[in-house]
Amino acid sequence: MNRVLIIHGYQGSDTKHWQSFLACELVKEYGCVSFPLLDSKDKPDLESWLDQIKKEISEFKPNIIVTHSLGGTLLFHAINDGLELELDKLLLVAPPRLNLELENTETFFPLTLPKQIRAKKILLLVSDNDKYLSLDEALQMQNSLNVDMKILKDAGHINASSGFGEWDFPKKWIDE
Repeated sequence: MNRVLIIHGYQGSDTKHWQSFLACELVKEYGCVSFPLLDSKDKPDLESWLDQIKKEISEFKPNIIVTHSLGGTLLFHAINDGLELELDKLLLVAPPRLNLELENTETFFPLTLPKQIRAKKILLLVSDNDKYLSLDEALQMQNSLNVDMKILKDAGHINASSGFGEWDFPKKWIDE
């Protein structure tokens, strides 16, 4: 049985967000899901989030991780900080640029990408018009991480605000 950890980004992923939809869909099939709400989602602190996510990974022991936005940045920091992962799958949705300047997220940037991520299958899923990551930056990230990438057309930041609420793609990708 899969153990899926879903890591939200800045300001969380409320009930209208595709991550909440994904968690509900997985649970409907009696899936084992962890979707923790990280502290101070509106003013996150890297050290606090690192402590929480490392503990969650240590206790939950996921074989699949799905991140959105700052959740991917958090996972990169955790790996850089020595977190050892052995995953079957990793889905990185709309991670922001490595030097993002966004109020309340300053402790997360700048970021250095991990040299290696241990997962059998990794997908970087981006949009061609995300204000937090240009297509050129996404291509550089893909090359640095040496992972597969899928580009969505006109998908914005791939969140509820850009129309991604009830979205089947993540669940189908997990089930492949």
